[in-house]
Parts: sequence; C-alpha cells; structure tokens
Amino acid sequence: MKSYTKMILKGIRASLFIALGVAVLLTIGNPIGPFLFAVGLLAVCTINYGHLFTGLCGYINNKEKVLEGMIILIANLISGFIFGWLLSIANPALQEVAITKVNSWLDINILSFFIRSCFCGVIMYLAVDIYKQTSSPFGILLGVPAFIFCGFQHSIANMITCGVAHSINYTIPLCVAGNWLGSYITRKLS
Repeated sequence: MKSYTKMILKGIRASLFIALGVAVLLTIGNPIGPFLFAVGLLAVCTINYGHLFTGLCGYINNKEKVLEGMIILIANLISGFIFGWLLSIANPALQEVAITKVNSWLDINILSFFIRSCFCGVIMYLAVDIYKQTSSPFGILLGVPAFIFCGFQHSIANMITCGVAHSINYTIPLCVAGNWLGSYITRKLS
C-alpha cells in the first residue's frame, strides 16, 4: 500500500508550483504569462516534485488509482485555495484581477465551460504523456500556453485563482469532471 501521507504532501507541493504559475499569469497576463505558467508543470513532471490531479487523472484505471486520484485531488484543491489566499496577502493587487477572472467563469454557458474543461484535460494528458514517453518538456512548454490561450479551464489553477479572489463557485466541480473526462477519453483513444 502506498503512503497516503507522502501522496498528500506531493499533492500540496504540486499545488504550490501551480500557484506560482497562477501568480505569474495574474501578474503579467498575456502573452508572456502563459509561457511562464508552464514552469509549475515542468517542476511536477521533470523532477517528480509533486502529484497534480490534472496530470494524473487520465491514468486512473482501477479502484486503487481512483482512491489515489481522489486523495491527490483533495490535497490539490484544499492546498491550492490556501496558496491562492496567501498570494492575495503577498500581493493584494492580484485579488482584483482574480475576482474579475472568477466572476467571468459565471458568464460562460455551463456546457461551454464543461467542454473547455474537457479540452484542457486533453491537452494536460498529452503534455504529461509526451513527457513520460520522451522525457522532453516540449509537450508541457506548448501545451500549457495552448490551454490558457484557448480559454480552456484547469481545475487546480482555477481553485488557486478562487483562493486569490477569496471566493469559490460551482465551476470548480464542473471543471474537475471535465478535466478528468478529457484526459480519460484521450487515454482510451491512444
């Protein structure tokens, strides 16, 4: 049996790295922010510094993996919100940007939001799988900016943004489901 404590700690660490990417994105925005955001996923993948639900959910294929995925998801979401909150304290100017972003998700049709979340899952699965199969960061360096520029929705990054905004809404579970479905379908079609 795997150590759930270690899994939780790696989930927290992954959220920290993604929080750094969110901070950069909220601070400088497009066009540079999406490319610098990729450093978080690079840290998770290249030096195995964490467990990120959106990078792992396509690989959930049995009961044990479902439990691990749920533990990692909960660790990512809770710590992500906390790291977001801390970012808002460290740089209060980020909160206004985050509030605008979180409120904009509510203006997106629910089906459209879900589909955007699925497409993010597709890109995240491809980015991580390219890395796993080739040890090349190429998929990450292109995949992360691609999902951001396309307006696709990443559940953990969104939760961190909610933490910065000090609010949360129904889009987070919708985003989690979409990320998982997009990753799962992509793996099944491989």
